[in-house]
Amino acid sequence: MVDTSTSDKILRSAHLLILQRGFHGFSFADIAADVGIRKASIHHHFPTKVDLVRTLVVNYRRAVAGGLDGIRTHEPDPLAQLKAYIGYWERCVATDTDPFCLAALLAAELPSLPPEVADEIRGHFRALAAWFEAVLQDAAAAGKVVLAHPAQTEAEVLMAAVHGALLSARAAGDSTRFGIVMSAHLQRLAPSA
Repeated sequence: MVDTSTSDKILRSAHLLILQRGFHGFSFADIAADVGIRKASIHHHFPTKVDLVRTLVVNYRRAVAGGLDGIRTHEPDPLAQLKAYIGYWERCVATDTDPFCLAALLAAELPSLPPEVADEIRGHFRALAAWFEAVLQDAAAAGKVVLAHPAQTEAEVLMAAVHGALLSARAAGDSTRFGIVMSAHLQRLAPSA
């Protein structure tokens, strides 16, 4: 029987270390010191670093998908859905609870990532772009937003804006930057909102 609490601690530690140092900036020794276990215990749960990070990204993708489904289910207004997604990140950045998208951070290292991890990162962005596209199509059909380009293009622009705003806030050390950038972006899409 797998000790899920140890596994969860290992995954949480890896998540934080990736946010601080990137994929190549941490080792099992760092996790062992952080969690207070031996490296052999980590290998018991995750034989390799690739297994660990792939599992972390798969779990991250599931959590994101669940959150996006929840937004679509509980919020009928598509513009409010976009605001809910952006609001999630605004809270995370302001409270430093999850100040950067794990997938975006790893995407910056994509050329040097193992294929198993890189494939999961690409899958995350495909799924997020598809969600944005569906929400933007619904918002345009409802007259809530004005799209200057096809919904697929606008979805990519929105995704770039979100991750760019996260990066801008991080680089400036100013959590308010995220909200400022995203508010301007939403005003571009929905001038009357």
